[in-house]
Amino acid sequence: MKFSMLAIVAAAMSASVHGFAGTPLRTNFAVRSTSALKMSTAVETDKMAALATAANEARGLAMDSIAAAHSGHMGLPLGAAEIGASLYGSQMQYNPTDPTWMNRDRFVLSAGHGSMFLYSWLNLAGFDIPIDELKQFRQHHSMTPGHPEFPSSEHNTPGIESTTGPLGQGVSNAVGLAASEKMAEARYNTDDHKIFGHHIFALAGDGCFQEGVSAEAACFAAHEKLDNLIVLYDANEVTLDKMAEYTQSEDILKRYEAYGWEVYDIDGHDLAVVEETIAAAKASDNGKPKFIKCNTIIGKGMEETEGTNAAHGEAGVPYVDKAKKNIGLPEGEKWYVSEGTRDYFAEVQKKNKEIYDEWQETYKAWSKANPDLAKELTDAIEDNVMSPEEMFKAIPEMGTEAEATRVSGFKVIQDIAKLVPNYISGSADLHGSTRNYINDGGNWGAGFDKSYAGKNLYFGIREHAMGSIMNGIAYHGIFKISGSTFLVFVDYLRATVRVAALSELNRVSYILTHDSIGVGEDGPTHQPVETVSGLRVIPNLDVYRPADAEETVAAYVSSVTRKEGPTALILSRQNIEQNNDLPAMERREGALKGAYIAKKETEDLDLIIMATGSEVPHALKAAKDLPGARVVSMPCFEAFERQSDDYKESVLPSSCTKRIAMEAGVTGLWYKYASKVVGVDRFGFSAPGDTVMKELGMTAENLAAEIASMD
Repeated sequence: MKFSMLAIVAAAMSASVHGFAGTPLRTNFAVRSTSALKMSTAVETDKMAALATAANEARGLAMDSIAAAHSGHMGLPLGAAEIGASLYGSQMQYNPTDPTWMNRDRFVLSAGHGSMFLYSWLNLAGFDIPIDELKQFRQHHSMTPGHPEFPSSEHNTPGIESTTGPLGQGVSNAVGLAASEKMAEARYNTDDHKIFGHHIFALAGDGCFQEGVSAEAACFAAHEKLDNLIVLYDANEVTLDKMAEYTQSEDILKRYEAYGWEVYDIDGHDLAVVEETIAAAKASDNGKPKFIKCNTIIGKGMEETEGTNAAHGEAGVPYVDKAKKNIGLPEGEKWYVSEGTRDYFAEVQKKNKEIYDEWQETYKAWSKANPDLAKELTDAIEDNVMSPEEMFKAIPEMGTEAEATRVSGFKVIQDIAKLVPNYISGSADLHGSTRNYINDGGNWGAGFDKSYAGKNLYFGIREHAMGSIMNGIAYHGIFKISGSTFLVFVDYLRATVRVAALSELNRVSYILTHDSIGVGEDGPTHQPVETVSGLRVIPNLDVYRPADAEETVAAYVSSVTRKEGPTALILSRQNIEQNNDLPAMERREGALKGAYIAKKETEDLDLIIMATGSEVPHALKAAKDLPGARVVSMPCFEAFERQSDDYKESVLPSSCTKRIAMEAGVTGLWYKYASKVVGVDRFGFSAPGDTVMKELGMTAENLAAEIASMD
């Protein structure tokens, strides 16, 4: 149901200040005296007129850009224009001349296909996205790609807070942004100075809420009381193939209310109502995230397509000129923005600059009063960390006894958390198995023994949401986060790993344990064989599968010092023997380069044995009586490929073509380096881990036999 301004007030008054969907409304939102309404009307008339004009001009910018590209999605920019006007023209705090200001409000366009909505509003709001870039929508090297992309080496579009497009991801990223903001408040605000206190906004459509990840994230947000999160639902009753009623019949407001959200149901085209509702949501610090169902008409203003699924894409391009004329834009002028709209947003910028300048004074006073915290925060934002070499020196040698690399990882993460104060970690209900809990770090969240200053996050059994929330925390730009689950379950969050890699989120890492058929008794459902290779083929993702404790040190150090993208740490459940014949520092330094000589030949080189993880000890044993054999430990293909040609040649000389590799997983990727591969190109079975390994050929004896067969 849609509401006018008068209807919303009347409904609230008749309900004794209780809102739609049974949610209490604040007095300043629902009940206002007649005289107050008159005064407000007099003051707000010009503002509402300016916002309405800006909304139509934003529609025009979107139509012209999509028409020029002959590609894009017109429905959302036209249907949600009043929401954009309210957010960028009134409700959000930001400074377009400092788009990475740490206390800005964040806006995430979860429905990323509607990207011209975002680019249009960023242009109007004064961000450095000139009209010429709107004219280059979806073109090579433009600042306006088809879906919003977080600033990276590929794009650097100011005002983009999250890479979106895969539906459900953005609204789930927003949960991570809100979590990070709560953490920043708890860590850095003091009684005397408040330097963090902003809101996270997300605009999402039916597709986002049909994707299961948004439900996982919504449950987490409500449970952890993220009342700084405001989600706006562009409820236009349309999906791509059909009208939405063809595939959904739920009452989404009741669903979100059941999760623990505060919900609203409004007319998304009534600017006054949109303004009042967002203001009320911002003012409500009641421990509940906010869900605003904005009933809209997709493609509004283009009568040939509006309100239908045809409005979703570029089907309206032939009708652009007529639609622009119908909404009052000058005939024949493309990418038109009136002087009045530019003047209005200049005033918005002025007001936001006053807030920004006042904050700067607060920040200076806070920094002076808290120099250690100020340095910590600066280092966190600028991603200043010790060099790998310095970290290696700071982390004690790990010892000589055999142990699982997940156990080694538990020891290393304690040092990492001390060396990198902004490092936090979480798990999808598996801390006890994945062993990534930070001792003395406290637990993050609301209730029980948790606080927002804690370093350990409990995501529940929600791997997909965990990945999206981790990305959101990284987008916020303060904390580095690792998240853990069993390796075989990484496919639940694979979509988020891919986005982290393409967004170059080096603040994210994954701790993935129980790495092979060595898991044993749990059987093939829990024994990954294809999974490591499946991660290795994701561009810009480093995948480390360390062979012992010292290589595990290198893997963790690399994950927090790498600048280009995320890292996956693949750790064993079973014990692995240490390569004690090689000094600890040599193993660390070698592993940091991705591959190194774990055992050098004692005669002329005639064989190279490559292995990774738990198979390296098998390689060392198989080479023991082969004086011409070299063993190369290769924990990270990606890091090795970044080394100089000279280094790669020194480890894998091209003159030696007799090469064999071993890994307890599928063999395909190894043929880049080896002529023969001993691996596991089938699923495992339920039995003790040693039995499964032996039956499937993962032993030194079988490797030796395979080497002998090469002669």
